[in-house]
Amino acid sequence: MRAIKLSGEYLGMISVQNLSKLYGEFPAVDDVTFRIERGEIVGLLGHNGAGKTTIMKMVTGFLEPDQGTISVAGLDISEHRSTIQTKIGYLPENCPVYLEMTVIDYLEYAAGLKGMTGADRISGVRYAIEKTELAEKATQTINTLSRGYRQRVGVAQSILNQPEVLILDEPTNGLDPSQILHMRDLITELSKQSTVIISTHILQEVQVLCNRVLILRDGRMALDSTIKDLNQGQKLFLTIDKGPDEAKPELNSIPGVQSVELLSKNFAEYNYALDLAPETSQDVREYIPSISKAVIDQGFSLYAIYLEVRDLETVFNEVNAIDPTLEGETIRAA
Repeated sequence: MRAIKLSGEYLGMISVQNLSKLYGEFPAVDDVTFRIERGEIVGLLGHNGAGKTTIMKMVTGFLEPDQGTISVAGLDISEHRSTIQTKIGYLPENCPVYLEMTVIDYLEYAAGLKGMTGADRISGVRYAIEKTELAEKATQTINTLSRGYRQRVGVAQSILNQPEVLILDEPTNGLDPSQILHMRDLITELSKQSTVIISTHILQEVQVLCNRVLILRDGRMALDSTIKDLNQGQKLFLTIDKGPDEAKPELNSIPGVQSVELLSKNFAEYNYALDLAPETSQDVREYIPSISKAVIDQGFSLYAIYLEVRDLETVFNEVNAIDPTLEGETIRAA
C-alpha cells in the first residue's frame, strides 16, 4: 500500500510527516511519515545507512530536517525545540561517557547539562541510579566498569529527567546474555512511563520488547506494522483427504482464496497452502471458520487448519528483497 500522506492535525506522542534530510545530494531520509502513540515501544530497523540515526537526531532536535515536520507531545519542534528536549531522553550508539569520572559525578554533570538544578538534580540522579541498579557502582570511575555497567550508566543519563520519550540507539550492543536480559527488564520497566524508540540490529530484541516496528530502506519507510500483525502471514495451511484434481477447483472457489498449492502428501492426507487475497490481510483469522465450513460442506475430511506464522527476521529479509523499482511503497499492517 502506498504511504499515506496526511494533512492538518496529526496526533500522536511523536508525529513525523513528510520528513526529508539531505547530506549534500544524498537523501539520508526521504519523505518519511509515521506517528507513535503514547506508551508504545517501537523498534526502528534498517540496514546501515537506511536513515535510522538521522531520524533519531532530528526527533531529538540535534539535526534540522530539510523538509517535513516533527511534533512531540503536541509541540512543533521548529517552534519549541528547547521544551521538547526536556521531554526526551537519548542514549546514542556506543554509549559516550566520560571514563575518568565516577558514576555519580557523571550523572550530576549530565543532569546539569539538562538544566536540572537543586532538589530536581538530586532526585533525578537518585532516580536514575535506582532504576539502573547502579548504587553499588556509584563511586567507581566509569573506566573500571564492565561494558554492561557502562551501558547502564548511559541509560541512567538518558532517564535523569524522567522523560516522556526515551530513544535508545543499540542499547544492548556488546552486552553478554545476562546483561541483555537485565537491559530488557529495564526497558520494559521504563516503558511504563515513557514512550520508547529502540534502534538495533538485533532483531530478537525488537521481537521480544516492541509492540510495533518501523523498517527503513534507503531512507524511505518500507514497513509500518505491529509485531502481532507482521508475524501473521497471508497463507493458510490445511490438511484434507482429497488430492489436487478434486480439491484444487473447490478450494480456489472459496471467497478470499487467491491460489492453492499442494505441499505434500502423507498416505491419504494432502497438505495444501492457500494464499489469501491481499484485501484479507487485515485479519486473516476471520477466514478460518468460513474456509473450514466450505471444506466440510464439500464433503472433504478436514484434519488440520492453521495460519502461517513468520518471525521478524523473515519479514525484515522480505522487505529488503523488494524490487527497487517499487521504492516509495510502504507496507502497512496495523
